[in-house]
Amino acid sequence: MNPMTTQTSTVLVVGATGSIGRLVVAEAIRSGYAVRALVRDPGRARGLPPQAQQVVGDLTRPNAMLDAVDGIDAIVFTQGSHGSAEGDAERVDYGGVRNALFALRGRNVRVALMTAIGVTKRTEGHDWKRRAERLVRASGLPYTIVRPGWFDYNGRDEQRLVLLQGDTRHAGDPSDGAVARSQIAEVLVSSLTSTAAERKTFELVAEHGSLTQDFDALFAPLDSDPPGALDAVRDIPNLPLSREPERVRKDLDQITAR
Repeated sequence: MNPMTTQTSTVLVVGATGSIGRLVVAEAIRSGYAVRALVRDPGRARGLPPQAQQVVGDLTRPNAMLDAVDGIDAIVFTQGSHGSAEGDAERVDYGGVRNALFALRGRNVRVALMTAIGVTKRTEGHDWKRRAERLVRASGLPYTIVRPGWFDYNGRDEQRLVLLQGDTRHAGDPSDGAVARSQIAEVLVSSLTSTAAERKTFELVAEHGSLTQDFDALFAPLDSDPPGALDAVRDIPNLPLSREPERVRKDLDQITAR
């Protein structure tokens, strides 16, 4: 058992039945956490480890998260809308984070949020992921925000993790960088107990080299997000708050007040 899990013993995985979420559940169990898996469809939860406690709830419904967050010490967001229907990015990528943070009611919980590399390139889907990042930063909770590259497009000899900041890779294809799903899960779970990862936002890719083992050493050189800032350190300031929808600004005000 990770000796640090005494500080964050129960972790909620949001998006637990997705391709990354399932790996996060398994990794958290291996690391000694008590794991709670939020699932909307119990049928899709088949195959989750039996040690994971399943909590049925729809993350897009504001009050559905209350039971899921009760008593947790950490939360990992891995949900993704995949742009399958109009409005899904707001309801899932953004709404799931908003609803969970509101349900926490100001309790001190460690947060790990997965978004995507290229998130500052203006698109409908990216903007809602970026707004979710802003909510996490505004919450005042200890957090790590991970922006992974393309899933599993890395070669067998590309296992050395590299963390970037400033979100400068906007090609929109695997040339932006790739990383294994299993390594994304490791980084998300490792960040929960790493003081070196706190209040840091980074893009995650894998390059030529062997597997990364020391995650504290990986996180340590990164710059922290500025206190009180909505955006990550060195991000492009191309999403002005003054032009944001009123409902988004209202959410930020409510999160900050908590």
